[in-house]
Amino acid sequence: MNGPYKPGTPCWLDLMVPDQQAAIDFYRDLLGWQGEIGPAEQGGYAVCTLKGKPVAGIMKAMAPDGKVPDPMPPAVWTTYLATDSIDATAKAVTDARGTVVTGPMDVMELGRMAVVSDPTGAVFGLWEAGSFSGAGIVNEQGALVWNELSTDDIPAAVAFYSAVLPVTTAATDMPGAAGYTEFRVAGRPVGGMKDMANLPPGTPPNWLPYFHVDDVDSVQAAAVRAQGSVMAPAFDMVAGRMAVLADPQGGVFAVITPGTP
Repeated sequence: MNGPYKPGTPCWLDLMVPDQQAAIDFYRDLLGWQGEIGPAEQGGYAVCTLKGKPVAGIMKAMAPDGKVPDPMPPAVWTTYLATDSIDATAKAVTDARGTVVTGPMDVMELGRMAVVSDPTGAVFGLWEAGSFSGAGIVNEQGALVWNELSTDDIPAAVAFYSAVLPVTTAATDMPGAAGYTEFRVAGRPVGGMKDMANLPPGTPPNWLPYFHVDDVDSVQAAAVRAQGSVMAPAFDMVAGRMAVLADPQGGVFAVITPGTP
């Protein structure tokens, strides 16, 4: 990626964890990322890279006053959707019965961000690019390849995202994936949406990032050796072979070897 993402497209993701260095080490060993804790004036935010390009952020969980949160929030990956006007999009979020959790705020000259939730409770970020557009590599080994919303109210989610961003939704035309909904930007699939029928009881609506790997089974085994957890063991599905994993601090993500373009 060499330029701004089209509004509505997932453009970045970051992970908030209690132990930032441990998370950097885990994803370095699992996906080949490079990263280090950032300067104090940037809150220590680590921008992890692959082939010298940014692929994800990792930050230490902290309260607004800079202290350790009590209680500690769960480790979680946040998907950011691109917008060309974060203030207008944040207003649209509230107009569409969503909630602005944090922001909008400036991130130096890099851009502007906000964290919001849709009416079903799924939390996601918004990013208006300044000098930083977002992920510099996607759809390659070790990088982000897909983002998926799990929700308990698909009609409400369809109405919300279509109202706040220039996205459309449509049933996928992929054979064997009946019931799966795609988010599309300018006619191109950029993410997916499904109901929560097959998720563990008590799982809240959420956005799940998928990372491209060449061998799902070996990555799953490596995650377990590194004290990670298997949420859904490796299995074959219409888009390829995938597994849902959690890092040692509980951050949930999927890995997939795509079987189709």
